[in-house]
Amino acid sequence: MKKNNASMQNKLYFQYLALVLPGFIIFTIGLIIPLILAFRYSLTSWNGMTAEKPFVGFQNYIDLFHDREFLDSWWFTLKFTIGNTIIQNAAALLFAVALDSGIKAQKIYRTAFFIPCLISAVIVGFVWLKMFSNVLPAVNDALGTNFDFLLFGNSKTVLGGLLIANNWQWIGYWMLIYLAGLQSVPAELYEAARVDGAGAVKRFFHVTIPMLAPAITICVVGITTGSLKVYDLLVSSTKGGPGRASTSVIYKTYTTAINGRQYGYGSAMTVTLIVALLLVALIQVKGLKSREVQA
Repeated sequence: MKKNNASMQNKLYFQYLALVLPGFIIFTIGLIIPLILAFRYSLTSWNGMTAEKPFVGFQNYIDLFHDREFLDSWWFTLKFTIGNTIIQNAAALLFAVALDSGIKAQKIYRTAFFIPCLISAVIVGFVWLKMFSNVLPAVNDALGTNFDFLLFGNSKTVLGGLLIANNWQWIGYWMLIYLAGLQSVPAELYEAARVDGAGAVKRFFHVTIPMLAPAITICVVGITTGSLKVYDLLVSSTKGGPGRASTSVIYKTYTTAINGRQYGYGSAMTVTLIVALLLVALIQVKGLKSREVQA
């Protein structure tokens, strides 16, 4: 009997290993090894072309803190991330609550909100570039108004234009996550709150928000990390301009490593971004998970 149990456990172990191993190999080749190589190259002044990779130690990282263009790219990325995180979470939750209130044609609204996130960010950039440069100015002419819709052409308004494009694409995605969370909240909690005399606002803040804590964690972390990695939207819309007003960290890294042939320096930029992503994700998850426990 013991031999049969042991053989069964061994069989299950090898089946589990067979299922996990392919994913582990792909994960290692596609992520772990490139990360190790990136850190290795960040310690060199390699130009990406020659076989020699001169070792410079941590000089690239020291230079980064004196690189005004790199620091400006971080400033833009942080502003874009903060704006996205606040707007997308608030709007997605608002739309989810509205759709969960029993309004008519819910399925049509859900589909309409969700469709933009199925479109490539590169296409979204082209769409909004045409909207701001051709379509909306044509509406101006038709209505006889004088609104300035050339948001991508002004360093003061380019951030707002990119936030509009990005939020248009992704609000529907996060809305569905909040909607799923809302539909899992027991109706008994709302009934009990009504019996205790709680109004709609109190029910929202004392019942809905605490019960949505897991969904809030997913949305906040997902939006923040995604915004920190913004790149493809910029390629098709602003190309980092005007000037360097919309140059993100990844866009700066790409232009440095590929166009500037500074692979070692570009790798150092990549490593700093990865470290920042990990720290932000860990801090957010730890802080938001503690609220889930309290809820």
